[in-house]
Amino acid sequence: MGSAKFALILTIVIISMCSISLAQNSPKDFLDAHNAARAEVGVEPLAWDDTVAAYAQQYADSRIKECQVVHSQGPYGENLVASPGDVSGTDAVKMWVAEKANYDHKANKCVNNQECMHYAQLVWSNTFLVGCARSKCDNGWTFVICSYDPPGNFQGEQPY
Repeated sequence: MGSAKFALILTIVIISMCSISLAQNSPKDFLDAHNAARAEVGVEPLAWDDTVAAYAQQYADSRIKECQVVHSQGPYGENLVASPGDVSGTDAVKMWVAEKANYDHKANKCVNNQECMHYAQLVWSNTFLVGCARSKCDNGWTFVICSYDPPGNFQGEQPY
């Protein structure tokens, strides 16, 4: 195979890989992942909000040096994840949705000392807007944040 043909094939593969990665991080993909989980429990779908997304991106960018999961203490509810490698936004949402197995709706609590509050925020019925972002950290990890407006996870209240 000639070097020009090899370079063309390599370029096509790289472009395909990039478009797959970008597609998994688009506003639509974040929304679809959220709204599928919300539909399962009869909660109205979220809408994407550019202002909330800009806040999320600013915060994600501020975490790139240490890539630690620390809440922003800002005006929105939020779900965060930092993970090795190139984690897509939809992968992060799937991690939060997986916490559904740890949530006892009747008792309105997490079971077996497991995390479930990311899931609760994701399906919080009084939350209507979401904006999400990702940043690649200096250590090679990926930081993902979804911000929710209005926030949820109020103690003693059920998400739906």
